Amino acid sequence: MKKFISSIIAVVMLFFLPSCIPHIPLTYETLIDDTTGPKGINEPEYPKGFSSTDYDAMRQRRDENPVNDSTYDAINKFSYNTSAQIFKDVKINGCYSPLSLYYALALATIGAEGTTKDELLNVLGFDNTSDLSVECGNLYRLLYTHNEFSRLKIANSLWLDDELDGIKYTYKEPFIKNATDNFYASLFSVDFSDKSTGRMMGQWVSGNTNGRIAPALSIDKEQIMSILNTVYFYDQWINRFKKENTKEDLFYLENGESVLCDFMNMTNASQSFSRGEGYTRSSLGLKNNCSMVFILPDEGVGVNELLSSPERIADIFTGGESKTGKVVWSIPKFGYSSSFDLVDALKALNIHSAFRRDADFSGITDGIAFISGIKQETSISIDENGVEASAFTNIAYAGSAMPEDNAEMILNRPFVYGIIAPRGTLLFIGVCGNPSRK
Repeated sequence: MKKFISSIIAVVMLFFLPSCIPHIPLTYETLIDDTTGPKGINEPEYPKGFSSTDYDAMRQRRDENPVNDSTYDAINKFSYNTSAQIFKDVKINGCYSPLSLYYALALATIGAEGTTKDELLNVLGFDNTSDLSVECGNLYRLLYTHNEFSRLKIANSLWLDDELDGIKYTYKEPFIKNATDNFYASLFSVDFSDKSTGRMMGQWVSGNTNGRIAPALSIDKEQIMSILNTVYFYDQWINRFKKENTKEDLFYLENGESVLCDFMNMTNASQSFSRGEGYTRSSLGLKNNCSMVFILPDEGVGVNELLSSPERIADIFTGGESKTGKVVWSIPKFGYSSSFDLVDALKALNIHSAFRRDADFSGITDGIAFISGIKQETSISIDENGVEASAFTNIAYAGSAMPEDNAEMILNRPFVYGIIAPRGTLLFIGVCGNPSRK
């Protein structure tokens, strides 16, 4: 008997225990193209990209896709809550995309009912799935960027197996329509007993992360569905670092050792920064109105202390005393990948029903379904030109002012960073404990 359903956000897998249910055939085929990757019956029409100087188009998109302040608050709260759980065990480097996990869980939530739905909605910060769907759709369109400088794309996909040993499986039309309309999900018909399905899924992830993540996905012949989510981000610094100013220097590890690495150097005569309890924070602007925030712990303060609770994380990203003055930057070039198992983090936030065999995902299928695992893979790199970052989540079933002060952002010891979209949406949060480690 087929037992599992898998879904992915950064990497989250949902597993189904199916029952015999009426059959509505899937009428599409999965095709593989060496250039573009797997294709299915439904390829979403993504929002139209426009130039970074097309302010009329920007204004129109904002007007057509209103997002409530409460939604931004909910996503930020989710980001702080999950980050506190995830980073308590990070020893050296780690990069996590709260947004990727949020969209993957939201997509699973719209197919949940009963206690399962209530627990998921509570963590996501919504009262009902209708508002969740609409707000996710509007935010998706606001965030989507494809222009001459920048790229921000959230991609979702549903991988569906409709038969095992003569038993037919159906998926609820309202769930499928919601997934395609508000989450821009691609649909694929696959056979999870065929090992090539894992290769096709990995190819899809690679294609939607510009080749930055190419996972070797393991599948189970008893799996019947998978949801995949990726977040790809690229942007250029507004003020690029001059390569001739990049110098080799020492980075001091938490264990007292040191490593040589290349540091990018710049001085801004007038820039805002903040000082709080145990840290200094400042940011560098990116061309698509995003920013990369750097948080340098004070001497003797470890990054784990700064990430010890949701309240502490909220403070280091939004708190402290704001100042303006000269900021001296010295940032190590770095690039690395990381992977997280997210089940325990979500259980700690009181998501329990979704992981039990009696989970209620009847909005997806009449078969029995439960989440068996949630994993996320990320990749990030920065250099003199800008930032490139990507994430893959798999949910499985089964201007200037007068100076006031000066700051030295000499990032030669472990530090925290974040990539922030307009309105404060935390796309990525990470720790750089050793920039020489990939």
